[in-house]
Amino acid sequence: MTNEEKLRDYLKRVTTDLAQTRERLRKLEDDRVEPIAVVGMACRFPGGVASPDDFWTLLTSGTDAVAPFPEDRGPEWASVYDPDPAAVGRSYAREGAFLGEAADFDAQFFGISPREALAMDPQQRLLLETSWEALEDAGIDPLSLHGTATGVFTGLIYHDYAAGGVDSVEGYVITGISGGVASGRVAYTLGLEGPAVTVDTACSSSLVAMHLAAQALRSGECSLALAGGVTVMARPGTFVEFSRQRGLAADGRCKAYAEAADGTGWGEGVGVLVLERLSDARRLWSPGLRGTWQCGEPGRCSNGLTAPTGSRVIQSALAGAGLSAGEVDVVEGHGTGTRLGDPIEAEALLATYGQGREDGSPVLLGSVKSNIGHTQAAAGVAGVIKMIQAMAYGVVPATLHVDAPSTHVDWSSGAVELVTEATAWPQTGRPRRAGISSFGFSGTNAHVILEQAPEEPAEQPDDTRALPVVPWLISARGLDGLAAQAERLGAFVRSHAELDPVDLGWSLATTRAGLPQRAVVVGTDREELLAGVAALAGSAQPSVPSSGEPWPLAREPRRIGFVSRPRSAAARHGPGPVRGLSGVRPVLRRGLRRAGAAPRPSGPAAGRCPAGGRRAAGPDHVGAGGVVCGGGGAVPVAGVVGCGSGCGGWSFDW
Repeated sequence: MTNEEKLRDYLKRVTTDLAQTRERLRKLEDDRVEPIAVVGMACRFPGGVASPDDFWTLLTSGTDAVAPFPEDRGPEWASVYDPDPAAVGRSYAREGAFLGEAADFDAQFFGISPREALAMDPQQRLLLETSWEALEDAGIDPLSLHGTATGVFTGLIYHDYAAGGVDSVEGYVITGISGGVASGRVAYTLGLEGPAVTVDTACSSSLVAMHLAAQALRSGECSLALAGGVTVMARPGTFVEFSRQRGLAADGRCKAYAEAADGTGWGEGVGVLVLERLSDARRLWSPGLRGTWQCGEPGRCSNGLTAPTGSRVIQSALAGAGLSAGEVDVVEGHGTGTRLGDPIEAEALLATYGQGREDGSPVLLGSVKSNIGHTQAAAGVAGVIKMIQAMAYGVVPATLHVDAPSTHVDWSSGAVELVTEATAWPQTGRPRRAGISSFGFSGTNAHVILEQAPEEPAEQPDDTRALPVVPWLISARGLDGLAAQAERLGAFVRSHAELDPVDLGWSLATTRAGLPQRAVVVGTDREELLAGVAALAGSAQPSVPSSGEPWPLAREPRRIGFVSRPRSAAARHGPGPVRGLSGVRPVLRRGLRRAGAAPRPSGPAAGRCPAGGRRAAGPDHVGAGGVVCGGGGAVPVAGVVGCGSGCGGWSFDW
């Protein structure tokens, strides 16, 4: 090979290497800024809020969830009030926004003993329940994530649950009150193998947790993440501390950005989001929302350690999202109702979002704290859920308790408008966008920018045909839970008349965990199915079912046999395909016997189908809990919820 040929070969290799390096760098840069999709969410907030839909109802109805101190948390709460702000060890506020059912917990559902459950901080219990619910909201069977690189990122700041005495639960206390265990317990219970991180940056904790989750997703440390925050005040110490600082509103209400602002009002809550890279969300399902997450440490404000500032972190978030301030429509502010903090935050918003708005329309400003108080470690995620719902419904809810915008803010210095009544979200010809702020009194502030999900083309089914009956599968840990699940399902379906019973049956079969206690409700239409669900909800052990009623519940695990319908019309209407095939296929015969599902003879002696439908004239009916019968023959229950222990179930087709 001549020198010229060697040089040419070398240059070719260098050119190829450079092209590959450029491609790797491009991918790394794309991964670093890839938007994060919110694919599921769950929450509990004051005012009886048990879901994002409940939360939206509370917001749009203008509900004030502030109430007197709880009566089920010990004598301290009953004696801490004193109207004198100078009284030592007392609080001059006696109202807040509390979770009325913070003490409730289904320990059996998560396999936790009563003693250990008693030792667990209610914040850990709430995180377990809302994490499960958020995954179900995303259409993910929580049990299917066992062994996956799913991360848990939790904001939590209180550790006062065990301060009143722990003698009866010694041995469980160290894990029961540990902040680090709060995220680890979720990961352990679900078998998750991604990062499990608990964050305490005070009131910015949940947004910082989301920021860390986004970084972990983009770097490949995890493929799915649960992120959010939780606050339950077991003792009234925070009320006492802020009373000494004269930082509380005497009536317990946050008057965000208002002239009447006189201090913050404390609240409780929990919110969990399921996050995923947008590319993965598009590949697996249509995302519910797109978000770009940025978080920063802006340093110390000149007004003191605990006073907020925010313009720097807002600018950082906008730069990370590749947006200008004028491309954001709404800001969910920190807005705690303090005379010092709110004006500082408002000035930062006026200096950023209030400038450079080419169309002249103002950015809309509000604060969810006017409804549910300052939920502290859950405040940021509460704002995110509010904005997700507002984007979906096209309405910005009113901020309550505003007599007039604060005169401590120069509102004329920028285009920012305080929302004091429900306002339609502006239509701008581009995706809706919102900014959410959370400030920690240690100085760590966070700002998230959310963008409306891109439109995804609706998928057209390849082939659809009517089903003679539709199965709805319901499962729980016990009989009481099964009845409660049926009651919730019935309420949900009745409030969503647009739902297709077949689509709902598919979702119940494929996106919910298969728990030990199970029932199948079958019916030919929506009303029959709802009647069956109501029957199940009203009885922990239904009687022999008929069409539209639930399948009898198995107290012991059953073996289930799965048999597919014949493909050809001749086979479907021929005599006894199951019986005939089992006669020549020993493996089929053995499998049916192991599952306790020997083929039934046709004819009058065969009686009714297990589901109570009419016996078909042609095919045999295998009634081992895996097949329901309709007028057209045996219909496999799509995705029967599990097979129980020792199941010999399998699929056979011809």
